[in-house]
Amino acid sequence: MQIREHTLQSFISALSSKEPVPGGGGASALIGALGAALCSMVANLTSGKKKYEMFQADIENILSRSEKSSRQLIWLIEEDAKAFAPLAAAYSLPKENAQREKILEDALVLACLAPMEILRETAKVAGFAGELAKKGSRLVISDVGVAVSACRAAAQGAAMNVYINTKLMKNRDQADKTNGEAEAVLNEIEIKCENIYKQITDELKG
Repeated sequence: MQIREHTLQSFISALSSKEPVPGGGGASALIGALGAALCSMVANLTSGKKKYEMFQADIENILSRSEKSSRQLIWLIEEDAKAFAPLAAAYSLPKENAQREKILEDALVLACLAPMEILRETAKVAGFAGELAKKGSRLVISDVGVAVSACRAAAQGAAMNVYINTKLMKNRDQADKTNGEAEAVLNEIEIKCENIYKQITDELKG
């Protein structure tokens, strides 16, 4: 069974088991997908409402984007898990194997790809969540706050899964470049999500 085909309970059981996948990367992707799904919900509950008709085209666009992000992030659960196999295989190679270092280095680079994509996708979620904070139904505005909380957690988790791999790279230029890319996207997401969360909190608390 593919990981994305698990029920919620079976995924949680798999996550809590001794098996290495799904792990933190897959959990991060799922959290991000939940944030995107909450944005879809808010968009659906705003669409067609007379009070928000001036935003209808924007809301429809957000709905399309949020549904796409949900699908992409669910797909990335599987992609993150797939990257573990070559990494585990590389670690199991005898140390005297002349190709071990290169194989391991390539596997570490590969293992960074899915979490980097999770970061980029959650950046998109943060973007349309910001639009919903202004244009979405005020009756469900708290759900946008929950969405950006999930988005921030997903991004932080994805970045952590980049750093655990770059730490082991021998090519420090590659490691530094990858870390820099991850940090830049993470910082953007954290600032955006914090601002949106504060905006919504201030609105709700009056």
